[in-house]
Amino acid sequence: MRIHRGGPAVAGIALCLGALTACNGSSGTSGGGGGAAAPPTAGASSPGSLEGGQSPASATGKAASLEGKVIVIDPGHNGGNADHPSEINKQVKIGNGSKACDTTGTETKAGYGEHAFTWDVSNRLAKILRSRGAKVALTRKDDKSVGPCVTERAALGNRLKADAALSIHADGASASGHGFHIIEPVSIGPNSGMVSGSAKLGSALRAAYHEGTGIPYSNYLGKNAIDRRDDLGGLNMSTVPKVFIECGNMQNEGDAAKLSSASFRQRIAESLAEGFQTYLG
Repeated sequence: MRIHRGGPAVAGIALCLGALTACNGSSGTSGGGGGAAAPPTAGASSPGSLEGGQSPASATGKAASLEGKVIVIDPGHNGGNADHPSEINKQVKIGNGSKACDTTGTETKAGYGEHAFTWDVSNRLAKILRSRGAKVALTRKDDKSVGPCVTERAALGNRLKADAALSIHADGASASGHGFHIIEPVSIGPNSGMVSGSAKLGSALRAAYHEGTGIPYSNYLGKNAIDRRDDLGGLNMSTVPKVFIECGNMQNEGDAAKLSSASFRQRIAESLAEGFQTYLG
């Protein structure tokens, strides 16, 4: 989630009316934006549309256990961001200042883009949650458009009165850094009502992700895999419980190998679903 090149187009924003854009502030540093090697992705959903789940029993036996719950998933960045710097660099108000509309994100040394990773994991996660009865909306419609802005991503969760929202990312820190961390909000006033719920959501997702994937807590940022920030529009502008997750460091060889694996991305999605289950069940 570290690269800053450009931001979303208004057209893409209108389509996606979304919630949490990540990486307008993260850790890591890294490179590249638009993408290259993109492993297979899971099926997509319409942006901003609230799609319901099926209630018949799932393979896990947990179908319908999230019946009626509304969850917003925000796949960080977008595949078209790198080619539209003027649009994604446009400044937007984030409650306690201004920030770029969106960023390009990072990528592995082999060229697998963060935007592709977050899109794939988000769709895998949405499929699982819907199978358990949840109504799920994604903040963007594909992985080739621009944006939407961080403020628009936050607005979707607010508009849908989501029970929980998650912005999915991967970091671009120094290659020596490895592991995952959760980013929780700090109260800046307007978001004060969601800070407590966000902390509970963050704890549930941290435990489930750690147990389900085996990825260790970050060794370079946060305390026990929890970082708290007041500079992310996706958290500052949210009125519903919301956190970000940096699923690993794309610049670290070991983390990158896991994040680039389709089977491991399925494992990530299943682990995050368990975190939502704990928080909302």
